[in-house]
Amino acid sequence: MADIQGSADPRFDQLHDVLSASIDRGDDVGASVSVTIEGETVVDLWGGWTDEAKTKLWQADTITNVWSTTKTMTSLSALVVADRGDLDLDAPVATYWPEFAANGKEAITVKQLMGHTSGVSGWAQPVEVEDLYDWEKSTSMLAAQEPWWEPGSASGYHALNQGHLVGEVIRRITGKKLGEFFADEIAGPLDIDFHIGLDPAHDDRVANVIPPPPLPFDLESMDPDSPAVKTMTGPAPSAETAWTAEWRRADIGAANGHGNARSVARAQALIANGGEVDGVRLLSPATIARIFDVQADGIDVVLGEQLKFGIGYGLKSATSAYLPDGNLCFWGGWGGSSIVVDTDRRVTFAYMMNRMAEGVLGDPRSVNLFEATYKALDQ
Repeated sequence: MADIQGSADPRFDQLHDVLSASIDRGDDVGASVSVTIEGETVVDLWGGWTDEAKTKLWQADTITNVWSTTKTMTSLSALVVADRGDLDLDAPVATYWPEFAANGKEAITVKQLMGHTSGVSGWAQPVEVEDLYDWEKSTSMLAAQEPWWEPGSASGYHALNQGHLVGEVIRRITGKKLGEFFADEIAGPLDIDFHIGLDPAHDDRVANVIPPPPLPFDLESMDPDSPAVKTMTGPAPSAETAWTAEWRRADIGAANGHGNARSVARAQALIANGGEVDGVRLLSPATIARIFDVQADGIDVVLGEQLKFGIGYGLKSATSAYLPDGNLCFWGGWGGSSIVVDTDRRVTFAYMMNRMAEGVLGDPRSVNLFEATYKALDQ
């Protein structure tokens, strides 16, 4: 059996076996899983290797690019600003970012950016991945373009640009770019090893992602003017892009966060634990409750799946039927990473890995670990 390191409360012993079996089968190469209850870490496990050739063991401080799990950190940042009274989630984006009102976007609200219903789910062509690294250029492009569907009428997954959209609102209010705000106001006070824009000093701790099979979208057969095609091609980084220094250093709050299960679970424990972790309070229960204000519940016009979005997080729907009923919010990343926040039980569950699997909406590896966690909780 694959050797699993770390610690876990005895009632969660099965997670050792589930993670070890996943590595033995080759479903995982290297991975970490963490669970918190009432802000306290009760599971912190890792195992496997940082590379596909299996030459270097995954360590306690190994981190990896977690793709869209980063969005939960962007949302957490916006909620902190809102809790301070500096951001009205119901206000038009143009209240804080006047240029965004161009081309029919004057009524789009902050909560529509966070709930994927703004109609601005990607960059209009022409756009290259390198444009995302230039904050002024990329945000100016978003401000100038028109929405691709009626804002508020449906969700369309803001795959790569949500961090730029929400991040620019945060920058206009606080004077700090998203990665800087997260580092100073959340990661620092809570001692969280998660980074939006990675300092070169951490490069030797990174487990490069292992590319997945192609995405399950036949873009060539789809309407080129559809939100799906325009989002998935505006722009379309390969998984290998995450290996580059340019990607790591950039501020891409939708996709380039680097961390592990421990850091993701601890950050999101703020929401699970009523806004406070280890005596540090950053959110109020009233702000946390806003997450569960439903923004969209139907077929997502980008992903083509039945999705339900609150403010900044996904909520239980047909595509996440494994989640128990109650006040839970969640999201994950391309290839399989996952974070689930349960405000009823005050639990967070996180799974981060380097081997990317097919798909963008969940993965059997995380589901297996999640179900083992809740089986233990229910005993």
